[in-house]
Amino acid sequence: MVLNELGARINSAFHALSKESVIDEKAIDALLREICGALLESDVNVRLVQQLRQNVRKRVDMDELASSANKRKVIQTAVYDELCSLIDPGVQAWVPRKGKQNVVMFVGLQGSGKTTSCTKLAAYYKRKGMKVGLVCADTFRAGAFDQLKQNASRAHIPYYGSYSEADPVQIAMEGVAQFKKEKFDLIIVDTSGRHKQEAELFAEMEQIAKAVNPDNTVFVMDGTIGQAADSQARAFKESVDIGSIIITKMDGHAKGGGAISAVAATGSPIIFIGTGEHMHDLDKFSARPFVSKMLGMGDLSGLVETVQDMQLDKNEDMIKNLAKGVFTLKDMRDQLQNILKMGPLSKIMGMMPGMSPDMLQGFDAEEGTRRLRSYMCIFDSMTENELSSDGKVFDDENRLRRVARGSGVRPVDVQALLHQHRQFGQIVKKMGGPKGMLSKMNPAMMQQMAKNPGAMNPNMLKQMGGMGGMQKMIQQMGGMG
Repeated sequence: MVLNELGARINSAFHALSKESVIDEKAIDALLREICGALLESDVNVRLVQQLRQNVRKRVDMDELASSANKRKVIQTAVYDELCSLIDPGVQAWVPRKGKQNVVMFVGLQGSGKTTSCTKLAAYYKRKGMKVGLVCADTFRAGAFDQLKQNASRAHIPYYGSYSEADPVQIAMEGVAQFKKEKFDLIIVDTSGRHKQEAELFAEMEQIAKAVNPDNTVFVMDGTIGQAADSQARAFKESVDIGSIIITKMDGHAKGGGAISAVAATGSPIIFIGTGEHMHDLDKFSARPFVSKMLGMGDLSGLVETVQDMQLDKNEDMIKNLAKGVFTLKDMRDQLQNILKMGPLSKIMGMMPGMSPDMLQGFDAEEGTRRLRSYMCIFDSMTENELSSDGKVFDDENRLRRVARGSGVRPVDVQALLHQHRQFGQIVKKMGGPKGMLSKMNPAMMQQMAKNPGAMNPNMLKQMGGMGGMQKMIQQMGGMG
């Protein structure tokens, strides 16, 4: 994500501050100058940047700072809090409730990624255990129903639409009525993309809203427009009751920070940000985890939520093995299957505390995913006894060649998997067992880490081989090692 560059600039400013022998007005000015410059380059409004600078100045009292034991920590906390305030609209967003029939209507300009975002949101709540349906009420754009149908089929989500009916209001009413009859928890209605000058499409939007009576209207906005998002959000808010906003295309443009801060200034709650084309490329938005992740402090709450969605507690055998410090090939296969379900590797790694943007530079997520899928083919060619082993049975070259032939890869690829398994096994041995890190973890510790992602236990990283070990593991999974 381009916002990683912003995070790297801010981290660089903090690093320069840590090298200063004396923390005085000059040092604080240099820090704020670098941070404000980075924010302006991300297209954050000048007025908002000036406000941030003034607020940090007010909070950092030089007289009080003189007696502080940790001056750098006081300054960093002030900057972190103000960055969070910059992108926090201070409004609670609407959340669908399971067991209740929730109707959500999507609106937005053409080309903003509205139809794709509909399916991403449906897939997100499907992972939460909700029964979700999609309704295509976009009769204006050719191919809109085909696109939604294709996306929904790929995500295994029921959909409703029509090639013959030209009235979008009728389609919306029929689709919502059908899914309500079938007791769906969440019904998402996709409407036609529109422009400010197309008055008839705005009228159509209001008619659909009146017909289906949505619980929430989601405005999908293109993040590449930067601070111009302010006027766009206000214009739509005047025409229809916008309940929440999704900002898309945050993966490849430097103006994303400007779009988020501009929308926050309007008081409209941002619920998700789109970070790519894949189904998992939709991140739940919350100010503090977002800033924490951007600065390389991780998003432990997001990671915990993602892991909870996978319901790992149902795999009792793997949990018992991990607690004992045992790691079989079957355990590795199950873990890699779960990683593929979680989404892109770069996204998961970015949630881990201590994973700075610099560590993820050069990490090839596509190559990493391709390698994982290749590993799954290799696992499928193994017998049950081989999967239940620690991998030493493959010292027999005939066995190794048989698995390579069965999975359509070279013997050296099977050896690479076994090498990766040995490395993971070493980490599990350190973490598991009676003296391992897992035996010392408890719910209270997890809650504390979720509240303060930056305060990761140094022993945790140490047992994983330190930052160097983590980076090496990432590089190998990305196909660079």
